[in-house]
Amino acid sequence: MRLRFAFTIPGALLLAVAAMAQAAPQAASHPVLTAKHVRVTLLVPPQQLYPGQSFTAGLEFQMESGWHVYWINAGDSGEPPAVQWTLPAGITAGSLEFPPPQRLPLGPLMDFGYQNQVVFPVPIRVTADFHPSAMQTRMAGHLSWLVCREVCIPEKGDISVSRTALRAAPAVAVTDPAAQTLIARYESKLPKPLPMGDAAHFRSTASGFVLDVRTGSREPTAQFFPLDPSVIANAAPQAAKPLPKGVQLTLAKDGSLQSPPQRLKGLIELPGGTAYLIQATPGSTAQAGGILGSSGHLAGILGFAFLGGMILNLMPCVFPVLFIKALALVQSSQEERRHLRIHGWIYTLGILVSFWAVVAVLVSLRAAGRQLGWGFQFQSPIFLALVAMLLFFLGLALAGQFEVGLSLTGAGSSLAEKQGFAGSFFTGVLAMLVATPCTAPFMGAAIGYALAHSVAVSFAVFTALGLGLAAPYVLLAYFPAWARLLPRPGRWMETLKQAVSIPIFATVIWLVWVFAQVAGVSALGGLLASFLLLAIAGWFLGRWPGRRAPATAAVLILAAAIAVPVWAVRSFGPSDATQVDASIQQGKLARSGSWQPFSPALLDQDREQGRAVFVDFTASWCLSCQVNERLILDNAEVQERFRQSGIALLRADWTNQNPVITQTLAALGRSGVPTYVIYPADRSAPPQVLPEVLTRGIVIAALGALPHSTVASVK
Repeated sequence: MRLRFAFTIPGALLLAVAAMAQAAPQAASHPVLTAKHVRVTLLVPPQQLYPGQSFTAGLEFQMESGWHVYWINAGDSGEPPAVQWTLPAGITAGSLEFPPPQRLPLGPLMDFGYQNQVVFPVPIRVTADFHPSAMQTRMAGHLSWLVCREVCIPEKGDISVSRTALRAAPAVAVTDPAAQTLIARYESKLPKPLPMGDAAHFRSTASGFVLDVRTGSREPTAQFFPLDPSVIANAAPQAAKPLPKGVQLTLAKDGSLQSPPQRLKGLIELPGGTAYLIQATPGSTAQAGGILGSSGHLAGILGFAFLGGMILNLMPCVFPVLFIKALALVQSSQEERRHLRIHGWIYTLGILVSFWAVVAVLVSLRAAGRQLGWGFQFQSPIFLALVAMLLFFLGLALAGQFEVGLSLTGAGSSLAEKQGFAGSFFTGVLAMLVATPCTAPFMGAAIGYALAHSVAVSFAVFTALGLGLAAPYVLLAYFPAWARLLPRPGRWMETLKQAVSIPIFATVIWLVWVFAQVAGVSALGGLLASFLLLAIAGWFLGRWPGRRAPATAAVLILAAAIAVPVWAVRSFGPSDATQVDASIQQGKLARSGSWQPFSPALLDQDREQGRAVFVDFTASWCLSCQVNERLILDNAEVQERFRQSGIALLRADWTNQNPVITQTLAALGRSGVPTYVIYPADRSAPPQVLPEVLTRGIVIAALGALPHSTVASVK
């Protein structure tokens, strides 16, 4: 028994080693074709070929660093690899299968291909009537390919492999697992047909196509690779917009395309590497209310508007009102919970009514054929004067010159209930008035979408915006425990009230500066005179409080204070404003040196000369614009990156009403400032709109993505 065991174990080991020795050389038998910049390996995982067999072989290309080979549509230049097979009777090979490619920019061109490594799967079938005449059978192919970097080199060669030929399927098939795994990895990347029930449609535009692809789930981004050459501008950016059940791409058409194609055929690659073959047919898209619907898109726009309204509370132009609301909460912290909530909702109503009034004006003027955008009222010198006077008079009251109660600030603790609620309402109105010069993050696209759609959609978006602006105050009103954390009312509150006047007066200074740029220096004298009259009216109210005659005199003086700047604007504003606007524009350009005033003609001229263009849509009354310009755009490092990239810099000043700038913003889907846009040198490529809040990294990364750019990205 022991002897039998001793012989059995070594015998088994010897048999196993012999089997491994026999299989290993065969498994490693994959011929290699070595060229100057490419190494090609013919991968045939099975070690035996027999009737009825089907498997996938592969051609593995390994390129030197920086070199690439091409996809089935090479893009703007190049050609894909090709193979001509020489196979025994009974063995057939399918066409090379191409995994999704990479976008490979080469100067102003864009190639589609592969770097480093790629495997092209090849389906192989052995027919049932395969009758080998020898123990070994040979599979051979003649390969040709183009490999490129700065230069392109055509290469070719022959490659072959021998495999054991069997007349029937073996009991145990021998295969190379490493080769099979490598082929399977690339085979899994091959594009698949769209899932059942999904579809793709495209709509032709003046500059290209809007492509909607329904995949069954929301896709944040995608890339489209056309199968047909000379249909799209390959190097143009492909703007992606997620849709509830898919994705929408905006594609620029090729300059040589004479008429829209009957089908838009190609490969669409989604995040994660999933790819689909599509043949999009002409039809409606989500933008036109087509296959993907618009309800989900509108819900997203409403969400952006709400979030933008909340962030608007943090913008510098709303800063003084935050002081006012804080003071109101301090005064109301001892009220009943129900009263606090009512104050919160009445404050919200004041914001909403103000927003509704503005959108009603916008919609009415739009119906009358005028082009207006968000913040248009700050282009009106009379509006600027009235807001500045209101804040100046409020500042005088807060500073202690006279006492009108705190209803104007939304507190209302010392007034009747009706007056207190009125104060909350008008605090909401004031919040909206001073908020409109700013376009917070997420607001730009939402407002542009609203003004470009129906009246109902416009009111819905602006309602969401107003609710977002009011949300923090309402939240505090519903959680009075947070208000109890505030100190109890006392003598310190008078000091706090007077301190609140400081940011109010600071805002007045800013409004006076904006007024001077819009209306001119001569009209500015009228506004300053009105401040004097307001101070006199405040002195009457403070010197003789509660008396009818002084109050009547104060009202008459207030009426005169309102009339003076209106008269000054109408008498001196128009002609002087043009001169002042020109001088201010020159001052802005001189400060940065490289900026030029925006005009569509200059934009077209720069792009025709092969230069990309950066356009800064700005206004003097937009504090966010001023912050971005001084901290980011005028930064020495950013200016140096501008110079290195060779980009043209244009500044579109929207301080005064300018229909050309308004129309340009509308074409970009925007209706307010700040807006920052990069127009690629390729006129068929769509413009790239940057976020409203800039950082150096955002600007430099956008410059680095431009063709011919020498700008390195900044983390």
